[in-house]
Amino acid sequence: MAQNSAKGDDCINKEPLQEKKEAEEQTAAAESKQKEADFGYGLYPERSSSKFKQGSIGESLFTFKHKCHIMLQVAMDTSPYAKLLLGAMKSSGCTVYKDRHFSCEDCDGTVSGGFDAATSQIVLCQNNIHQQAHMNRVVTHELIHAFDHCRARVDWFSNFRHLACSEIRAANLSGDCSFVNEISRFNFGLKEHHQACVRGRALRSILAVRKVSREEAEQVVDEVFDSCFHDHAPFGRIPHNKKDAKFAYRDYENRDRYYANL
Repeated sequence: MAQNSAKGDDCINKEPLQEKKEAEEQTAAAESKQKEADFGYGLYPERSSSKFKQGSIGESLFTFKHKCHIMLQVAMDTSPYAKLLLGAMKSSGCTVYKDRHFSCEDCDGTVSGGFDAATSQIVLCQNNIHQQAHMNRVVTHELIHAFDHCRARVDWFSNFRHLACSEIRAANLSGDCSFVNEISRFNFGLKEHHQACVRGRALRSILAVRKVSREEAEQVVDEVFDSCFHDHAPFGRIPHNKKDAKFAYRDYENRDRYYANL
């Protein structure tokens, strides 16, 4: 009888423990979902569950993914923007490897790419990138975020100013606001049009990945705009077009030649 009573007591004690464990699991799941919502992970559904395992037959046969990888390689090999950034990151001790640091995935229809600071990985939205020029811009934009992540202690998740600064730099230096791209968007302007474009695209990027009001986002962008807009590293200038980017890449490649000849 005593033994049965002890067993009964054990069952009674275990039930609250089980309930507590289930409650903790539910809380953790809710917090995970909230984090995804707050930091834009919902825009990249394959970040949490991939349809194909990396390197699987299904992946290699998936047309969008195959095309994405080809365009990525072309961007890394031929885009002066990307080549300069890859070189700068290597010099800073953050060598970028295609298979490790890039991932072609299906995304929400509102985004073309993203930088996942938690994994130091660039996401390329294979279902939304269909032209090489677009791929070049996305790779450049996200590599600027990766460069910022490499060279500074960027607090992507807690410091709103850090995020805003990197978005301003990415919009300014990636060619997003080039004259040709702005014409294709039917955006025209003369006086400080580039600054207005950078401000607008940085704001758009922030609102896509953070649940904040437009007023709050605008305030933070305004606070850091001047200093971040004039930070041209590693280009040394604003590469308004491919020609500018080629000159910047040439200067970057020759940066040590003067001192070597002294």
